[in-house]
Amino acid sequence: MAKNTKTKSRQSKSGTPRAKRVGADIAGIKTKLPNKFYESELARLQIELVKLQEWVKAKGLKVVVLFEGRDAAGKGGTIKRITQSLNPRVARVVALATPTEREKTQWYFQRYVPHLPAAGEIVLFDRSWYNRAGVERVMGFCTDDEYEEFMRSCPEFERMLVRSGILVIKYWFSVSDEEQERRFQNRITDPTKRWKLSPMDLESRRRWVDYSKAKDLMFAHTDIKQAPWYVVEADVKKRARLNCIRHLLSQIAYEDLTPEPITLPPRAKDSGYVRPPKDDQNIVPDFYKAIGTD
Repeated sequence: MAKNTKTKSRQSKSGTPRAKRVGADIAGIKTKLPNKFYESELARLQIELVKLQEWVKAKGLKVVVLFEGRDAAGKGGTIKRITQSLNPRVARVVALATPTEREKTQWYFQRYVPHLPAAGEIVLFDRSWYNRAGVERVMGFCTDDEYEEFMRSCPEFERMLVRSGILVIKYWFSVSDEEQERRFQNRITDPTKRWKLSPMDLESRRRWVDYSKAKDLMFAHTDIKQAPWYVVEADVKKRARLNCIRHLLSQIAYEDLTPEPITLPPRAKDSGYVRPPKDDQNIVPDFYKAIGTD
C-alpha cells in the first residue's frame, strides 16, 4: 500500500500556507539524471500510476490535478509521462483553448466546471482557471475588477470542490530565465517544436518580472490548506517529471488492485469461414519494405 505523505502546510507570517517545493533537496542543481536510471525509474513509477488509476476507479474517487507554470517549464512533457500508460477513460487531459466570445460573458469558472471529474476519474488540467491570475492579468485580458474578484472567489471555489469530494492537487513548474531561454531557442531550431512558440510566448519573455509578480500574488491568495500549491523545480526536465509523479503518488493512499494473470481461451474452431481477397481492400503500402532485408 502506498503511503500518504501529505503534511500540513507551512504558515507564512500572514497565516497563508507557503507553497511546498517538490524535490526541494535538489533545488538549483542542474545535473542531469543518467538515462538508464531515468527510464528504469519512470517505468517503475508508471506501474504505480496504473495501480493508482485502478484504486481511483474502484473507490470512486474524484481527482483534479492542475499544472501551471511559465512557458516551456515542462508541464506538457510531465503530463504525457503520467498519462502514457493510463486508461484515457479514467485519466484525461483538459487543455482549453482561448475562450469564445460567448464564454467571455459567462461566470468565469463556468467553462471549467463541465470538465471536472465524476466518480472514478482523474482530470489533469494543462493550464486551468489560473489563467486569470497569470496571462490574463499580465497581458491585460481582464479588468482590475475581474482580477480582484477572481482572487476573492478562487479559494472559495476550490474549497467548494474539496467539500464536494474532489481532491485538488496544484503544481507550479518553476524554471529559470536562462533555462527558458535555452528551451525557446531549441523550439526555434526544431521544426517539430516550432509550433509551440506563439507571439504570446515571446511577449512573456519580455514581461518576465511582471509574470513573477503575478505568480507571487497568486500564491499569496490561493495557497490554501485545502488545496496547497506544490512547486516543482523544473530546470532539469527528467528530474522534474520523476519528482512530480512520485509526489503525485504520495497524495493518495492506494492499494494494489492489479487483476490476477489471465489465461487466454482457445480460439473458436474454423467453421468454413473464407476471407475476402486482399485485392478487394485498400491496403496501406509498405513504404519501408526494402529496409531490414539483405
